[in-house]
Amino acid sequence: MLSQRQKKLIASMANKKFRDEYKLFLAEGPKIVSDLIVSGMKPRLICAAPGKELPKVLVHFEIIEISQKELDSISFQITPQQVLALFEQPKYTINYNAIKQELALVLDGIQDPGNLGTIIRMADWFGINNIICSKDTVDIFNNKVVQATMGALAGVRVHYADLAEFLGTYTKSCSNPVYGTFLEGNNLYQEKLLTPSVIVLGNEGRGIRDNIAEYITDKITIPMYSGSRGSESLNVGVSAAIVCAEFRRVEAYSK
Repeated sequence: MLSQRQKKLIASMANKKFRDEYKLFLAEGPKIVSDLIVSGMKPRLICAAPGKELPKVLVHFEIIEISQKELDSISFQITPQQVLALFEQPKYTINYNAIKQELALVLDGIQDPGNLGTIIRMADWFGINNIICSKDTVDIFNNKVVQATMGALAGVRVHYADLAEFLGTYTKSCSNPVYGTFLEGNNLYQEKLLTPSVIVLGNEGRGIRDNIAEYITDKITIPMYSGSRGSESLNVGVSAAIVCAEFRRVEAYSK
């Protein structure tokens, strides 16, 4: 059974202020919790309700047994998933020497938690180690972001920085291309895509800000299929997946 103090701590994870103060974040579900642990994340508290057998990795930790009713009362999910845990927030520093030798993503003002979570999950799938976010991008430790990553959070280093400052330093330290996704740009499938490089993805509504666009060397776009009825744009998570898949395809088959 959880103490009132523990319940209060879990509830406080809804607020970024307290997530930052306690240096913690919440994850829910047997798979996500176990994946984070296997990837090296440190759990501060784990609680579980009766149900199916728990993942074996959890037997190495102290688990607070709670009722389904208690889980329902503390969970942030509409349908609670048996296991809930608090993890210590990982802290990363931007390593320019490493980033300029690989493919990295830059996110300019992504606001939707689902979009950010999807992009992190996609980055993990394509072996992208670093994502640099503008300071107004949604918090990576927002519960909806954590759940949308499906455990991929531990596989990608997510940084928050002044993007103009980051790109200024990056472009001065190397001659790598800086690609940016725009509605009007060079056809992604006809462009010479080079790695190492960075790919800039813009806000869901306004796109890439002008002061960030100044650092972009190559504007790219995903061409609309000739039979399309003319959708206004693609979801930023979908766009990120298409662009990164093409970069990895070119990288793999041009050798």
